[in-house]
Amino acid sequence: MSYFSYKNDILHAENVALDAIAQQFGSPTYVYSKAALTANFSAYADACRQHSPAPDSSLICYSVKSNSNLAVLQLLSRLGSGFDIVSGGELLRVIAAGGDPRKVIFSGVGKSREEMRLALSHDILCFNVESIPELHRLNEAAAAMGKRAAISLRVNPNVDAKTHPYISTGLKENKFGVAYEDALACYRTAAVLPHIEVAGIDCHIGSQLLDDAPLLEALDKLIDLVDQLASEGIHLHHLDIGGGIGITYDDEKPVAIGSYLGRLFARIDAWRQDKYQGAPIKVLFEPGRSIVGNAGILLTEIQYLKHSEAKNFAIVDAAMNDLMRPAMYEAWHGVQTVARRNSAEQVYDVVGPVCESGDWLARSRPLAVEAGDLLALMSAGAYGMTMSSNYNTRGRAAEVMVDGEQVHLIRQRENPADLFALESLLA
Repeated sequence: MSYFSYKNDILHAENVALDAIAQQFGSPTYVYSKAALTANFSAYADACRQHSPAPDSSLICYSVKSNSNLAVLQLLSRLGSGFDIVSGGELLRVIAAGGDPRKVIFSGVGKSREEMRLALSHDILCFNVESIPELHRLNEAAAAMGKRAAISLRVNPNVDAKTHPYISTGLKENKFGVAYEDALACYRTAAVLPHIEVAGIDCHIGSQLLDDAPLLEALDKLIDLVDQLASEGIHLHHLDIGGGIGITYDDEKPVAIGSYLGRLFARIDAWRQDKYQGAPIKVLFEPGRSIVGNAGILLTEIQYLKHSEAKNFAIVDAAMNDLMRPAMYEAWHGVQTVARRNSAEQVYDVVGPVCESGDWLARSRPLAVEAGDLLALMSAGAYGMTMSSNYNTRGRAAEVMVDGEQVHLIRQRENPADLFALESLLA
């Protein structure tokens, strides 16, 4: 079901017209659908309940980096979500939104001592450790606080996710995780450190995966490793298969969440029954894009239509600082006019005002538009606002959440004074 649809030729978010949102809050503005967020999270939660009915046998840890707005985190926390974080700042966001730090896993290759101390002070669920030096640093940080740190090793299974190279994380040449061949030795080291508690195993092979075959291949390699650890007396409490399931931006057909989880749990259940007489092991997931990506759009207004011999340009008030994905990945986002026109279409590049040739949001799109019209950049809920910047001293966009017929401002638009408030003139 789409939560962004036309009613009387005006594009709506749920039951609210997007032109009314632009009139009230201006543009560019990120617009999220509460119903879409709820439905996308529920696809995971319902599948987990169906395939692992014990209440504590699975945990969905939403990937905060995909969209970290406090209202988004608050909604997901109320739905029962845990959280996957990659910085101390993200942990503080989760706490500020009412999330439970005991349902937080801390990923990332470069955790600082300060971040470790912060996470330990809030008794997070687990650290996903990505190197031996990090393991020793965490042991020292926990010792200084009189604590034991629960850890998983993020294992790099050398599985090709068959996705964009910038968002592939499971190959040998990627910076993430411990090499599969080194994992057993790393676990042996962790098991004897006095302030480390070996709790689980983790992997995350990449993002925007349309096929679950690479994920299931990675799962098989993790299962083999868990069996080797058990034979040495190192018993794990959870298995974290990561996230990465893709969404439809254009004509992609990603695997259905329920189908993927059904195959995954079938593999896990068969393994547990064969090797451990059905003994439980908790299963963790780290979805992000598949929950929030298609739950948001970027609303923008056309400032000028510029026609040249080579191209037509629709110059809008959003830019690469608002939505970085096209410039960074050459990513596709659908473009829809907020008000449908009966006039003839022309092919436009949709570009912003930033002083870079890479400042484009969409290329070669047939549009029937005039200056002053509103456009919606679709599927912008993930890695939109979180990757935005203040390049060209541009304030970041406002964010709103639509709930049926209600609209809530969940982040105010930045103004120039906000951007240099922390700077100082020389004496």
